Amino acid sequence: MDRIDAMRAFITVVTEGSFTLAAERLALSPQLVSKHIAQLEKHLGARLLNRTTRKLHLTEAGTRYFQRAQQVLSDISDMENELGDMQAHASGLLRISAPASFAIRHMAKLMIDFQQAHPAVDIDLQINDRKVDIVEEGFDIALRIGHLKSSSLIAKRIAPVRLVMCASPEYLQQHGMPKSLQDLKAHRYLRYSYLEDDANQLAHRWLRSSDRARSNELVCNNGDVLVESAIAGAGIALQPTFISGAAIKEGKLTIVLPEYEPEPLTLYAVYASRQLLANKVKCFVEFLDGYYGDRPYWDQFD
Repeated sequence: MDRIDAMRAFITVVTEGSFTLAAERLALSPQLVSKHIAQLEKHLGARLLNRTTRKLHLTEAGTRYFQRAQQVLSDISDMENELGDMQAHASGLLRISAPASFAIRHMAKLMIDFQQAHPAVDIDLQINDRKVDIVEEGFDIALRIGHLKSSSLIAKRIAPVRLVMCASPEYLQQHGMPKSLQDLKAHRYLRYSYLEDDANQLAHRWLRSSDRARSNELVCNNGDVLVESAIAGAGIALQPTFISGAAIKEGKLTIVLPEYEPEPLTLYAVYASRQLLANKVKCFVEFLDGYYGDRPYWDQFD
């Protein structure tokens, strides 16, 4: 027995005053309506209606059930309408995970612009370089950088992520400008610790290509720290231009060995499924599409 259908049949019988009229309104046979009521009474263990040949009478139990059942069906209708509105219009809480440096430097305006276009959407932005489990941790969408491996998640390309080797002019004046990959052996490498886990391991090997043990190396899991260290003259860093681009444009950093620049990575918007996608997620993905462009503003320094 479908209790919702049985409840709806009972309420309709009471409001229409007969099984026949209720059946017409519900587009069911009178026999099926009668069966719904009988099953409901059996389930509840109480008679809800007293039937005579001319009229229906609610029992005491039926009166109480009728009042409560009306409220239950009204709540269900309100809930369905609310969910329908959420699917038709972008609303509700949108939970986003994003890499720390990218979010801090480039997402504030994005969030403001999106909420101006969709004022009914609240945003909970969590910044973390850790790769979150979207489903397990309750995120609607995550921004990720790299070459994504195949998975059940849906990935939408948002922007290219250019990687460059760079150092301060003062550092290069003191230690010399590398002319080849071999020359990198003589330089201090400011290493991003997550790079080894990325698809761009080749670039990591370029800067580690020495037969001797290295010493005095700086390793960090935050690109901003490494870029600031490079600006201060600590060594050569391999970092995305969304972190280093402003310093390059201002002359605080110089690109090293541009002819060996790695293949760009990609910024993706990742979410769980295309089916029954909440409109708040759909609208955010559509808003992201083209927002930064094929040549983002942070790359416009050369």
